[in-house]
Amino acid sequence: MDVVREPILRPVSIVKLRPTQITVGMREVNLKRQHWRKLPEKKRAEFLGKHMIPVILGPKERHFIIDHHHLARALYDEGARHVLVLVVANLSGLDRVAFWSVLDHRQWVHPYDTKGRRRAYDDIPKTVFDLTDDPFRSVAGALRRFGGFAKDTTPFSEFLWADFLRRRLKRTTIEKDFSGALKAAYKLAKSPEAKYLPGWCGPSDE
Repeated sequence: MDVVREPILRPVSIVKLRPTQITVGMREVNLKRQHWRKLPEKKRAEFLGKHMIPVILGPKERHFIIDHHHLARALYDEGARHVLVLVVANLSGLDRVAFWSVLDHRQWVHPYDTKGRRRAYDDIPKTVFDLTDDPFRSVAGALRRFGGFAKDTTPFSEFLWADFLRRRLKRTTIEKDFSGALKAAYKLAKSPEAKYLPGWCGPSDE
């Protein structure tokens, strides 16, 4: 495998970025939209330069995002049309089956839907605009900022927390009372049953 980690200084169209996950937390997207709106025009180019989108070059030279899906979606929704990307690996020489196999084994793909069910690679959206909302991912993001768990380098760590919460909270609770759901999530995050999750920092009963 050709690992390059080379920034591409020419802009890449956001609509041509291919996701490697099915969902995002739309509350998280909206927070990033708000941040973008507050940036002075002259600061936006600098922001984009500091937040390059990591991608894998895949078949047909397509750019597959492996992080910052929320940012890419937020920028698109705010009218931005191009971003700078960082090529993590060039897998453009692989066929489709081998490509997705490598992504899966390297934990560069997360093909799970809003119910936490694993889906086929074909179910992954073709554009960031088609990513679907998973409210549990929004709770997980808010929970980390609230101090419920620490930021961790484990791939898709916040999705692991989202799945943990999915089995313990009702979606209707999140939709009707997000702050109440966050408080319940914080209590769950500090419990011993969450100790297997990345970034867990709750008290232990041992």
